[in-house]
Amino acid sequence: MKAMMLDRIVSLGDDRAPLRPAALPDPRPGRGEILLKVSACGVCHTELDEIEGRTPPPRLPVIPGHQVVGRVAENGPGSARFPVGARVGVAWIFSACGTCPQCLAGNENLCPDFRATGRDADGGYAEYMAVPEAFAHPVPEVFSDAQAAPLLCAGAVGYRSLRLAGLRDGQVLGLTGFGASGHLVLKTARHLYPRSKICVFARSGGERDFARQLGAAWTGNIDDRPPEPCDAVIDTTPAWGPVVEALASLKSGGRLVINAIRKEDDDRDRLLQLDYPAHLWLEKQIKSVANVTRADVGEFLELAAGIPILPEVREYPLAEANRALAELRDRRIRGAKVLRM
Repeated sequence: MKAMMLDRIVSLGDDRAPLRPAALPDPRPGRGEILLKVSACGVCHTELDEIEGRTPPPRLPVIPGHQVVGRVAENGPGSARFPVGARVGVAWIFSACGTCPQCLAGNENLCPDFRATGRDADGGYAEYMAVPEAFAHPVPEVFSDAQAAPLLCAGAVGYRSLRLAGLRDGQVLGLTGFGASGHLVLKTARHLYPRSKICVFARSGGERDFARQLGAAWTGNIDDRPPEPCDAVIDTTPAWGPVVEALASLKSGGRLVINAIRKEDDDRDRLLQLDYPAHLWLEKQIKSVANVTRADVGEFLELAAGIPILPEVREYPLAEANRALAELRDRRIRGAKVLRM
């Protein structure tokens, strides 16, 4: 099969082609696994974190990609959940132990043996991949393959972020950063909280224009202040500065939800500007988002199909994965980027 592989940790500022094309044997599904013929795979900022070493794979080489849509090509021994030909999706959660206290409490995203697709196990930047059938999801017919791919991570983790924000209808929601996850959160929030105002903070004028087209009540730069303080802010940026600015835009008792697997070090000095009375006092809260559970993915796919939420996507052939990643790093973003096999 054809695949794009990561062999080494590099800076995308120095190496614009961190993935190499490879011809590999097709994987074989083990017990309880299915083999997917991949049709589409979303491109996520987490891949940048893997490539640049902020969340490095435990082994190299590895095939990245964790927003995978494909069709079942073969069932491994003991697998019978999906018939051959069924269309399924695979998200960031590749597996969890199922027996630890976190898993038993419904928090498999916090399992100490959590394995991530495309980091701890080979992912979807390839023509085929194997995955435990218990961690694959039926994809509703309303979505094309390319539309379904970003729902599996950008959409599902955005949905989890929105739930953790604790927003009530009519309250003000802020979104800091407006890439693949941000635009899906906005679409979801407008459906779940029709009386709420949504404010979008983004550095790019293009992102702010896009947010207004999707129904944002107000847009501004990262350090601008909205017309009224926000009850909750969801931060999807890889930087520290927006965290400080978001706290300044929260009203008393408000909650900041940080939807990022890592923060980059380029602006860590912004944390020195954190001022307790201005940013944290009056019972403001900070909550992080860690991964997703299978329930998050399944619930969001059902919700998105019912609305429906159709992501805006830009497609690239598998061989152009490096170009898609470089454009993502350069913040050339409108909606989501998807590789097609």
